[in-house]
Amino acid sequence: MEPIRLLDEATVNKIAAGEVIERPLSIVKELVENAVDAGASALTIEIRGGGIDFVRVTDNGAGIAGDQVKDAFLSHATSKIRKAEDLFAVRSLGFRGEALSSIAAVCQVEIVTKTGDALTGVRYRIDGGAELSFEEVGAPDGTTFIARNLFFHTPARRKFLKTPATEAGYITEFVQMMAIHYSDISFKYIVNNQTRLVTTGNGDRKENIYKVYGREIAENILEAEADGLGMRARIYAAKPVVARSSREYEIFFVNGHYIKDRILEKSLEEAYKPYLMQHRFPFAMLVLTIDPGLLDVNVHPRKTEMKFVEGAALFEFVRSNVEALLKNTELINRAELTERAEEHYVPPRDTPEPFEEKRRESSEVREESSETLFEKQTAPPVLNLSPPEVSEDPEPYGKQLDLFAEKIIQPANKPCFRLVGQVFGTYWILEYQNRMLMVDQHAAHEKVLYERFVKQYREKSVVSQYVNPPLIITVNGRQEQTITRYAEAFASLGFELEHFEGNDYIIRAVPSGFMQLEQKEIFLSLLDELEEGMKTEDVSLIRDRLAQMSCKAAVKGNTPLSALEADHLFSELLGLENPYNCPHGRPTMIEFTERELEKKFKRIV
Repeated sequence: MEPIRLLDEATVNKIAAGEVIERPLSIVKELVENAVDAGASALTIEIRGGGIDFVRVTDNGAGIAGDQVKDAFLSHATSKIRKAEDLFAVRSLGFRGEALSSIAAVCQVEIVTKTGDALTGVRYRIDGGAELSFEEVGAPDGTTFIARNLFFHTPARRKFLKTPATEAGYITEFVQMMAIHYSDISFKYIVNNQTRLVTTGNGDRKENIYKVYGREIAENILEAEADGLGMRARIYAAKPVVARSSREYEIFFVNGHYIKDRILEKSLEEAYKPYLMQHRFPFAMLVLTIDPGLLDVNVHPRKTEMKFVEGAALFEFVRSNVEALLKNTELINRAELTERAEEHYVPPRDTPEPFEEKRRESSEVREESSETLFEKQTAPPVLNLSPPEVSEDPEPYGKQLDLFAEKIIQPANKPCFRLVGQVFGTYWILEYQNRMLMVDQHAAHEKVLYERFVKQYREKSVVSQYVNPPLIITVNGRQEQTITRYAEAFASLGFELEHFEGNDYIIRAVPSGFMQLEQKEIFLSLLDELEEGMKTEDVSLIRDRLAQMSCKAAVKGNTPLSALEADHLFSELLGLENPYNCPHGRPTMIEFTERELEKKFKRIV
C-alpha cells in the first residue's frame, strides 16, 4: 500500500472544482446567481461554442472592491455567511464560497470589476488557477466575468461534455427560467453572436413567459397567491388545454433557487390529475418563499436540490392551492375554427446591450484589449416588446383574454341552456347565449358515475361483496404492521380481513364493483401504497379502480339517449366540482363561440 500523503493545493482545487463545475451551465449558473446577489438590475450572458469556448456575464451590480478581488478567488471565501449557523438562514443564492475558485481552477479567467465609490476598476487574469496579471483599468460600475476554454488542461474531463449545441441548450433553459423569475432584471442572452433573448426588467413575469413559451401558454396562464405554515407561493398555472408530454414545463423556484424536486412535482401533478390524460403533464411555475429554517439548501454544491423539514405540509400546501385555482376557473376546452397566425418575438436588430453603446462587430475575441471588451455603460434600453397585432384577434397582449370571466357550468345557469339535439349518436349540442357546447355523453356519464362512487368512499357508505371461496394472502412483517395500523381504513374501503395463522390473512369480502377485477392483486397493491405513507383518501389505486368501474358502467358512444335522459345527465354534470374532464382526463365538453362560427361563414373578417 502506498504511504498516505497530503495532496497539493492545485490538486485539491481541481477535485473541488469537479463537484461545482460539471459543465458550462455550472459556470453560467454561478455567475448569474452572483450577479443577482450583487443587486444587478441588468445583465448580459454571452456564450460561444456551447459555453465550452467562451462565457461572458456582465452585470451592473455592486462590484467587488479592488483589495478584495484576489480574496474572492480563494476557496470558501464568501460575503454571504460567517458561521455554520448561518446555513439555516440563507437568503442569498450563493453562500458556499466555492464558485470563483472552482471556475478559475478549470478555465482561463478574466474579471473586470468596479464598485460605485471607486474611481477606477481592476482587471484580474487567472489561467487554470495561476495568477497572470492584476491591474487598474477604467470600467463601469459592476462586474464583467469571462471564462474561456473550459477544462483546457484536463482533456479527460472535456471529452465527457456533450456537443456544443447540447451544452448551449442546457444554458438556454437556465437563462430563460432566470429571466422569467427575475422579471425585474433586464436580461440579454447572446449565443454565437446572435441575440436569443431580451427582457425589459419591467417586473411582468407573464410578458417574459410569453417571450419564452409563446402566446398559447401565456394567454392560458392562471395566477394566484397563497400563504400559510411559513410558506408563501406565487402560482402561474396554465389551463389543462396546454398540457405537454414531459415534466419539462414544471418550473419551481424556492427562495430564488431554480430547483428540481419530486415532492413539488407530485403535488402539482396531483392537483392536475382530474384534468389531464395519463402521461400528460401541466405547464406551471411555482415561486415559493419558505422560512429558511424549514429547509436545507446545503444539500449539493450545484444547489439544485433541497431538503424540506415539512415535506408533507409542503405537498399539501401546493396541491390544495393549485387545485383551488383550477376548481375556481372555467375550464371548457375551446375549439377554434379559424387558424391563428403564428407569432414569435424577434428582438430588434442592432439592439445595444445594457453595458455598451454599440455592439462589437467582430466575432473574434480580442484577448488583450479591455477597452473593446468593456465599453462605457449606458442605461438599459427601453424596447417595444409587444407582439405584432393579428387581424383575427386585435386585442394586444397584456390584456387578459378572459373568455370565461363568468362560470357558466353551474346549476344556477341550467335554465339558460337550450338542448338542441344529438349528432353521431354520441354528442349533444347545447346553446348558451353566444356559445355552443358539444357534450360527449360517454365522458359526461363516466364523470357523473365516478363522482358518485368517490362520494360513497368518502362517506364510508361502500357496499362490500363476499368472496367465495375466501382469499388467503401471506404478508411480511412490515405489511402486517400496515394492516394493523390501517384496519379501520380497510374496513371503510369495503375489505373484510381476518388473521388466519402466522403471516397469513383471509380476505372474506372486497368492495362491490371490484368482483370482476383481480381482488388479491388489488389488495396487495393497496397495501403497498399505504405502506409508503399515502392517506387512504388519496390512494391512487382506489381512484384508478373507480375510474375503471365508471368507464365500464357509463353509457357508450353511438347509443341513442332520449332528450329527457340527456337533460337529466347534463343537470348532474352541472353540479360537479370538475365537470370538464372524465376521470381519464378526456374533455366532457368543448365550446364554439358565435364569433368563431361567423368568421368561418365569412360574416365577419
